[in-house]
Amino acid sequence: MTALAKKENYNHNKVQKRLHRNVGRAIEEFRLIEDGDRIMVCLSGGADSYTMLDILVSLQGYAPVKYELVAVNLDQKQPGFPEHVLPEYLTKRGIPFQILEQDTYSVVKEVVPEGKTMCGLCSRLRRGALYSYAMKNGFTKIALGHHRDDIIETLFLNMFYGGKIKAMPPKLLSDDGDNIVIRPLAYCKEEDIKAYAEYKQFPIIPCTLCGSQDNLQRQAIKSMLREWDRKFPGRIETIFASIQNIVPTHLADTTLHDFASLRKKAD
Repeated sequence: MTALAKKENYNHNKVQKRLHRNVGRAIEEFRLIEDGDRIMVCLSGGADSYTMLDILVSLQGYAPVKYELVAVNLDQKQPGFPEHVLPEYLTKRGIPFQILEQDTYSVVKEVVPEGKTMCGLCSRLRRGALYSYAMKNGFTKIALGHHRDDIIETLFLNMFYGGKIKAMPPKLLSDDGDNIVIRPLAYCKEEDIKAYAEYKQFPIIPCTLCGSQDNLQRQAIKSMLREWDRKFPGRIETIFASIQNIVPTHLADTTLHDFASLRKKAD
């Protein structure tokens, strides 16, 4: 093995250990996975969901609890979608899977005006289809591949465009109360995931098939955070730490703190 190959292997091992450690930490701290869970792993074909599935499969071998994994992909009938990629990969890996087919692409194209981003409606339709399938097929958890950077970006999107301090929790009860959503990659950095996916040579399917990825608000937030990270190393970590250290008495939400009843102590 050449010196370069040794270095690449060493770097990969570091990334792999860090990802496994961070996934294990999230599972333990938020009790994402429990004994007997039947988990629907949502596989889009992107680096994030491939990495999540790969690590969850790996952890099955030595986790203190027993759980079942089924990879589920929703084929939304986007033009050019390579239908063979995911079934071939999952069959080769010996991972149980199900491909759902629902033409949400045509619905989105019909509803969304030309030139507007389709991602919001597309995401809602996809989520509805997956939630419904999970409920009907006895899954106890739905695993999504959102990572630390997605969570931070969502925080700023909600602040800048929605007027809310709100992000993506590592564990969530769906609004209808029928599904538990988990995000095992909540502590994982996007750059680690990309490096891991590249090393593993996952057959990536880009999320640009509908041509709706230009000039998105999320891309603007991502660029802002990337610039901050370049100029102020460690800032991203501090921002993420802040959403785990909320002080309601020093905000202005009257539903979280009774400001109206505040009185000074009597003499």
